[in-house]
Amino acid sequence: MAITDQERYRALKQTKLNHTREKCAQQGYMDADDYGSVPLPDGYKFVPIPPDGDFYGYAGWAENFEAFIDNHPVYVDRLELLCGRWCDKLTAYRKPDTDVPLEQRAFPGDRFPYDELLAPVYLYGLDTAIGSDTHFCSDYRIGLRLGWGGFLKAIRQGRVRHAQDPEKRAFYDAEEKTVLAIQRWIARHIAEIKRLLVAEQDPALRISLQKMLECNRNVIEKPASSFLEACQYMAWFNSVSRMYDRDGAGCDLDQILLPYYEKDIERGVLTRDEARFILANLLLVDTHYYQLSGCDLDGNDMTNELSYLTLEAAHELNIAANLTVRYHRNIDPDFFRQAVAYNFNDRNGWPRFSGHEGMMKYLNNQGIDQATALERIAVGCGWSAVPGRELPLNDLVKINCARVFEVALNEMMLSAAEAPKDVYYPAYEPSLERLSHLFKKHLARAVDGLAKCLEFHLSHMHQVMPELVMNLQMRHCIEEGLNVSQCAELYTLCVDGVGLGTVADSFAAIEQRVVVEKKLSWEQLFHALRTNFKDDERTRLMLKNSERYCQGGSLGDKWAEAVTQDFTALVRAQPMSEGKQLVPGWFSWSKTIHFGQQVGATPNGRGAYEPLTHGANPTPGFRRDGAPTALANGIAMVQPGYGNAAPLQIEFDPKISAEEGGIERVAQLIKGHLDQGGTLININVLDRDVLMQAHENPDSHPDLVVRVTGFTAYFCTLSPEFRQLVVDRFLDGL
Repeated sequence: MAITDQERYRALKQTKLNHTREKCAQQGYMDADDYGSVPLPDGYKFVPIPPDGDFYGYAGWAENFEAFIDNHPVYVDRLELLCGRWCDKLTAYRKPDTDVPLEQRAFPGDRFPYDELLAPVYLYGLDTAIGSDTHFCSDYRIGLRLGWGGFLKAIRQGRVRHAQDPEKRAFYDAEEKTVLAIQRWIARHIAEIKRLLVAEQDPALRISLQKMLECNRNVIEKPASSFLEACQYMAWFNSVSRMYDRDGAGCDLDQILLPYYEKDIERGVLTRDEARFILANLLLVDTHYYQLSGCDLDGNDMTNELSYLTLEAAHELNIAANLTVRYHRNIDPDFFRQAVAYNFNDRNGWPRFSGHEGMMKYLNNQGIDQATALERIAVGCGWSAVPGRELPLNDLVKINCARVFEVALNEMMLSAAEAPKDVYYPAYEPSLERLSHLFKKHLARAVDGLAKCLEFHLSHMHQVMPELVMNLQMRHCIEEGLNVSQCAELYTLCVDGVGLGTVADSFAAIEQRVVVEKKLSWEQLFHALRTNFKDDERTRLMLKNSERYCQGGSLGDKWAEAVTQDFTALVRAQPMSEGKQLVPGWFSWSKTIHFGQQVGATPNGRGAYEPLTHGANPTPGFRRDGAPTALANGIAMVQPGYGNAAPLQIEFDPKISAEEGGIERVAQLIKGHLDQGGTLININVLDRDVLMQAHENPDSHPDLVVRVTGFTAYFCTLSPEFRQLVVDRFLDGL
């Protein structure tokens, strides 16, 4: 008897869960994306060239990627329609530079010295992007139009055009070696499909294996000509880009695949059920970030049948997925409700929701027209990009604003302490105005330090780690023989602030308890902070219970808006070389623990080296009644306004069923935030009891999925510290 589709969906989910357990056993806790990778097979080993990983530039990366992919295992599951999966990343084999912070260790400082840039990095706790990878979005339409064979043709033509330029010849040689290696990897899968086909007895699986075989025979050389081939091409690209340097940016999936779907439906060679299963396979291959829906330049809704099918495919699999619905005021109401219903009922942290109104403020950047702003789609953990055109380095560039606050406070208090006691020096007298002035001074220095690091990174990246896979789907790269860092059309470079809630609440606590109520002197406050509230729990609780950000009309809200205005103005005013501009946002990714370890006790009652607030979110416990709505309203007020996200991260138990109107209540919360200009919502609708049980015993709920920041992960794969972050953010009720 032939296997049914439902049996295949269930089997694929179980295989996914088994893979996750095996990967966790191999790697330990995985505090990052739930990638589509499979476990490393027994006996797997890769040795880079040279063995210490000291490779760089076009030749070094191409030589190593060729060896890496030729050594990479083959993966074909007879239950699937798409083949190929990755299990290892080449970036793991680079030689680290141990003399610099962890965030910069991928860059060979011995060849390209940058010691003079590091003072503000250490002082302010900066993530500089030096030596970082990807975090931009390639254009799948280029690859679907050309195919692997078309890439080779374009590369060889480009080498002829630029034959007199040695660096460009090196570029084309490296790109050719990369594509040929990918084709050899596909060919090895074709051989495995043939082997499985000979042994297969199930008639349904024989048919699907035959389709898989014919599809890959075409895709290895030709452009995609069918829905299945388009999805298989994307699956290959996703796997090899992950293997090269962990790229995870996807596309507006329902728009890109629609012509292939409609053509195959019209020809009678594809059914709706088959398309849903193929989409499920694509989502299974890897958790790349895909956007659904949206509107055109006239505001017309672009929801289509594939928008629904993609949600249905993710629902049938019922695993982690990185789908984002672009909400706008004219969105298909049935589709929007269905998206919310899956979030409410499946409770896997998907889909997320991006706000058209807030994201279109990308128009406020120089040189951006409305069509370009509309092209910018949600394809990352907390960020968006214009496919094939923009190099934003999103999520790689961060300022620890709580550390900046600490530096400012220390300067004010220490300068006051060192002032002569026999003469009155009002300029050194501690005050809220002086602290705010010093905060802005040091924040400006931090932004300037980041800008210099970004300029350095962009000027040397092609010499250190060229984007040999992503270059294929970027405009101008193959045509001009240049790495994307040299020829992107748009350099709207992201700068994210971290710790907004910590800083806003600290300013608010000082204003309330020191300035207005005078319950503490500046000296008493500073002593309490420097001793980490030792033997002074009363002071800590008094500060902790001051007015908080996101309480609604509070001192914390006032300061959050003021800090956002200052941060935005300083980032925007920072000079950059021609064609480049900095774009402000609030996002910490999952680094709230890391950044917190750089900061001592803060005036909001936070203990030394404890985690900072997440992204644009307030301090956990900020409010008990009406917290979800207050959270949504508060974060809507601190959007920097240039199209870089300040996501609303929310975890809550609605305490109401779908039949009681729970879906509508969640939908109203989402719409309310996005209608106010919110940019992105990362949402977890959870059962409180299940979450707490899983936190206590992760193995009790092995299939519980949460959206940690912008990414989803199985809760059991997270470290206790990361699980605690999710638990601390949890809100009870709606």
